[in-house]
Amino acid sequence: AADRLLHSPRAGGPAAAGMGTPRRGLAELTDAWAEALSSARAAAAERRLGPLAEWSGLGPYRVLTGLPQDRAADPAVRPLLERPHTELGRTAEVYLDCAGQAGRAAAALGIHRQTLYYRLSRVEQLTGLDLDNGEDRLLLHMTLKASRLG
Repeated sequence: AADRLLHSPRAGGPAAAGMGTPRRGLAELTDAWAEALSSARAAAAERRLGPLAEWSGLGPYRVLTGLPQDRAADPAVRPLLERPHTELGRTAEVYLDCAGQAGRAAAALGIHRQTLYYRLSRVEQLTGLDLDNGEDRLLLHMTLKASRLG
């Protein structure tokens, strides 16, 4: 069955390929195609997954690529996706990728730890989310990741 798909979501953007779980027979072709498409979308959105992403290695993107694209941006997080606040969104995503370790996040962003704390307080002000609350962190993290799937 067809288990690969080339995908270039934006004009001029890098091409990405996705691979679904290998299957046998035409009856499973639809599932293989959906996984390959989701894998290609994830590879185009997240460089570390591509240029060839396998469905089995997508991690949380297996869930995120299944969300309706028009509903992926939670209203609380939407301000961080708008032009004046995209750097705050990037800061929050790196902080969450670093498991909330401020020193690692500040180093990854190339900023001082106090700057990180200031930006995170702005994130909380803009979104109304509490970064000490696990569900709020999950909502923020997944919404930021999903926003890049395009």
